[in-house]
Amino acid sequence: MKNLPPKQQQIVTLHAPFICQVVQLAQQPDNRAALEPLLQQAEASGWQALVRAVRQIADGQRELSLIQGLDEEDRVIAEAILRGLQDPNTLPDPTARPEPMMAAPGLAGMIQAAARGNVEALTLISNMAEQMSRAGGSMARLAAVIRPLINGERDADKLCKGMNEQTRQLTLDILSELGRSQSH
Repeated sequence: MKNLPPKQQQIVTLHAPFICQVVQLAQQPDNRAALEPLLQQAEASGWQALVRAVRQIADGQRELSLIQGLDEEDRVIAEAILRGLQDPNTLPDPTARPEPMMAAPGLAGMIQAAARGNVEALTLISNMAEQMSRAGGSMARLAAVIRPLINGERDADKLCKGMNEQTRQLTLDILSELGRSQSH
């Protein structure tokens, strides 16, 4: 598999099941009907631009111009789909789990975008927070600080109250990323 920068690798790993399903279904025209519910679900989650590109890819278009104008996350996913169609050996493991410590840059980026009013980022991070809440435990505790972070809360003691060490460290890493990008 082609070595990607850590942030891009994290995005590919996080969305591996989607990427693999799209590649599998797009390779066979008979499966196009099976691809549509997957794309409709992605569209309902706020991925309109990505779904437009994926539909074009499924229709046989392979030009890189398809991914121009996509945000970074959508572009990385579309590129992984294109690579997977060209060489199935590049497909990510759909059962792999993202590296938790690599999540901080991605989460910080989504928090910043949501705070600036980016509806796609707000929808995506809201869906993630909802899933984390349902998971319970430390994931629910992390989900509980997403909204305060979007609203500008940066007090580590307040945000990390009641967290286990791993969740606390991830929250501190997110705060560090937010501070780093605000200083640029």
